[in-house]
Amino acid sequence: MESIGVLMPVLKSSYLERELEKRFNLLKLWTVPNSNKTQFISDHAESVRAIIGSPAFVVDARVVRALPNLEIVANFGVGVDTVDLKLCEEKGIGSPTPRTLCESDRYVRAAKWKINGDYKLTTKFSGKRVGIIGLGRIGGAVAKRAEAFSCNVGYYSRSSEKPQGHDHALKYKYYPSVAELAANSDVLVVACALTQETRNIVNRQVIEALGPKGVLINIGRGPLVDEPELVSALVEGRLGGAGLDVYRNEPRVPEELFGLENVVLLPHAGTGTNETRDAIAHLVIANLEAHFLKKPLLTPVV
Repeated sequence: MESIGVLMPVLKSSYLERELEKRFNLLKLWTVPNSNKTQFISDHAESVRAIIGSPAFVVDARVVRALPNLEIVANFGVGVDTVDLKLCEEKGIGSPTPRTLCESDRYVRAAKWKINGDYKLTTKFSGKRVGIIGLGRIGGAVAKRAEAFSCNVGYYSRSSEKPQGHDHALKYKYYPSVAELAANSDVLVVACALTQETRNIVNRQVIEALGPKGVLINIGRGPLVDEPELVSALVEGRLGGAGLDVYRNEPRVPEELFGLENVVLLPHAGTGTNETRDAIAHLVIANLEAHFLKKPLLTPVV
């Protein structure tokens, strides 16, 4: 496979770079000056049969049509919102792909424990109703962990009541709408892919259904949630709390959230460990090898 051209637009993992170089003809677009990138792609267009997708590089119609022999977009990560999936499908191109903890930590650091006494009573996670939007690989993993805390798990999935390949869905309660799921959840976890259909899937109606004691967790993509509605609901107390790893206009985070004690903010760090990034790199390589060896992709999207 050494002659197969693989275009890597952005350096996301030095480990992945080294491993790809061992197996393929790796074309490092990030090393090319911005003014020369289009020419670089044109010069290597005939040899490129794969792209390493990432949120920092949009694989749109312009890119796809510039690469006549492109066969696969292997994503480094789970998001596919920067890939024109419809066009890829048409062309046969594969595309595999705790709130009070922080608050109580600040309580100790500010010496309030010594001055004010014991920290206020909170509520436990065990036994809560956990709703999951998108019961794919990540949503299924969340459900499994929630089960360990004796939580009642429910879910909503756009594709079907029983997502193909996810037998664990059989033991969880399916809800036909996100609003109905939210109304029957204490914690609502957003774990679906971002598409035109799922943009703002968590809107005012869903937030109101979750209510002033509910907690929203978004580990998917920022635009899955109507961010202005979320902010106002948190500020006004219409939503109990939120845990956010993603935002609509990253790295810009709504400043209204900074002073709220019932919100945990992370810098899109869901995969931010050495082990996870290496695992993603392994998966990218495994999908590329499976494709070029004419075997089924491990994590196909189209």
